[in-house]
Amino acid sequence: MRAVELTDLDSIMEWVGDQEITGYLSSFINPVSREMEREWVELASRDPGKPPRDLRFVIETREGLYLGNIGLHDINWRSRNAEVGIVIGKKEYLSKGYGTEAMLLMLEHSFEQLNLHRITLRVFDFNQRAIKSYQKCGFKEEGVLREHFFARGKYRDEIIMGILCKEFLALEVRKDSKLLGE
Repeated sequence: MRAVELTDLDSIMEWVGDQEITGYLSSFINPVSREMEREWVELASRDPGKPPRDLRFVIETREGLYLGNIGLHDINWRSRNAEVGIVIGKKEYLSKGYGTEAMLLMLEHSFEQLNLHRITLRVFDFNQRAIKSYQKCGFKEEGVLREHFFARGKYRDEIIMGILCKEFLALEVRKDSKLLGE
């Protein structure tokens, strides 16, 4: 993971128009213009100068290949919780463990560096690949928002998942991770 930079705009634009990728994201309802995405990148790369409500990062390989984005949103510094979002934008890198590794790194950063207590996420019921990855990272299903989002031609359930710091620190998968502890 690294900070988002304006030079990432071209890589991001490769997937923001791809419904196979954005169809899993509740934040992408309409087509996104290059100008709209440039504004998002500029905002993500700007130092807010105070405790931020959002932190956004790029996911890349060790060789520097851009794969996608991950971020913490609606950070509540008093209650020490946030919501995490992730996207792997390069389809050829899906189901290869990059999302799981990035999520483990984000959780480690969230709990061990930012001293957060709880991280939540939302995932569509039809995104079984993501659900399995989140479970591997220690997330537990906490609830279902029934028919909460219209996607793929019908109303879909949105699953709420969460993990506490103590649950993450006890995870066995952390010991198997190629990236954690480096």
